[in-house]
Parts: sequence; C-alpha cells; structure tokens
Amino acid sequence: MNRFLGLDVGDKYIGVSISDTTCTIASNLVTIRRTSNDKAYEEIEGILNDYNIGTVVVGVPINMDGSDTVMSKRIRKFARKLTPKFGVEVIFQDERFTSIEAERTLIQSNVRRENRKKYIDQLAASIILQTYIDRMNNDND
Repeated sequence: MNRFLGLDVGDKYIGVSISDTTCTIASNLVTIRRTSNDKAYEEIEGILNDYNIGTVVVGVPINMDGSDTVMSKRIRKFARKLTPKFGVEVIFQDERFTSIEAERTLIQSNVRRENRKKYIDQLAASIILQTYIDRMNNDND
C-alpha cells in the first residue's frame, strides 16, 4: 500500500507529515522552507520518491461558511500541479484551526516559545493528515 503525505502549505514554509505503512497514523516529517515553488516541488518530489507516496493530503484554510479564502485559492493552485508533475492523487482537507491546535499541543508539551516555530508547520500537517486518515477509516467502517 502506498503511504499518504500531508502538507500544510504556507507562504514561507510547508509543513510535511507522513503516514505509517498501514496508513493509520500520521507523524511529523520535515518543514520545507519555501524560497520558490520550483524548489518546493523539487523537495516534495524527493519525499514522494523516498517514501512511495500515492496520495497527498493538502490542508486548505476555508472560511466558516465553507467558501475559499485568498490563501486557500493559492494553496489549491500550488497543490493541483502535484498530480501532473508527479502522478499522485491530491486530496484537499479542511484545515480550520489546525495551527491553533498545533500551538496548543506544543504549549502543553512545554516546548519553549522560541522552538515552537520549528515544529508548528509539521505538527499542523500531521493534524491535517490524521484528520483525513480518521475520516477515511470511519467511512470504511
């Protein structure tokens, strides 16, 4: 079975998470510094190849009424290029409040304020991916 990759795409950083080989648990992987889209795609391609990824779950920040934000439109444009470039399926996952949840988790884990920035994007990506995995597993029950 191919693994899942989770992405929390931002203007400066892309948080990356990955599922285990059974696609039941999401874990933090890495944070990509987004200096250019070409460089980001290159780093994502390396991860896709290294981990046998078949599906990429991308967090999209939508408004409370379900409509797209300016940022969600940019994220969708970036993510839609993954399929033709790399042949992976792209799934969009509502990511409302994931950064807040990630921040709260890091605070509860006593991660110092100056170190939180290193992990928040990866953790948000893990929350996005785990939400998708849980939803997918519940739909199959």
